[in-house]
Amino acid sequence: MKKYKLLFCALGLFLPGTGLNCFYLKGIRFFWGWAQLFALIGGIAGWLLLKEAHFHSAPGWVLITFGFIAIEASWLTTIALGLRPDEKWDQQFNPGLDPLNATQSGWPVILTVIFSLMLGAGVMMTFLAISFEQFFISQLQEAKKLSQ
Repeated sequence: MKKYKLLFCALGLFLPGTGLNCFYLKGIRFFWGWAQLFALIGGIAGWLLLKEAHFHSAPGWVLITFGFIAIEASWLTTIALGLRPDEKWDQQFNPGLDPLNATQSGWPVILTVIFSLMLGAGVMMTFLAISFEQFFISQLQEAKKLSQ
């Protein structure tokens, strides 16, 4: 079965962290696809913990970090494999493919790569900003406790 680069990139862009792009390329038994999916589920649980504890839950921060890593890893693989030359793509994922039926990626693949880069950078900056803000808020609260 032929593996399409655009479908892989679209799965990585629109459903990040679910592992569906990994499952598409390597099959349902691929370990890293399941790792991404469980990390995403853990991240959702971490967000619920943090929301309930007003951002003061260490397990919540650990779990949300795993979910964040899963989402970012999905966008990163979209970028890395989306920019791979079509000949290398076919050698790795479509071995023995008829040369008349070779992969010919175009602008749609490049656009998914660009949007993956933009979303990945934006989400990473947001996550880091919120994390540092919460860290410094907790440090101020601890300093107030010590001064009293």
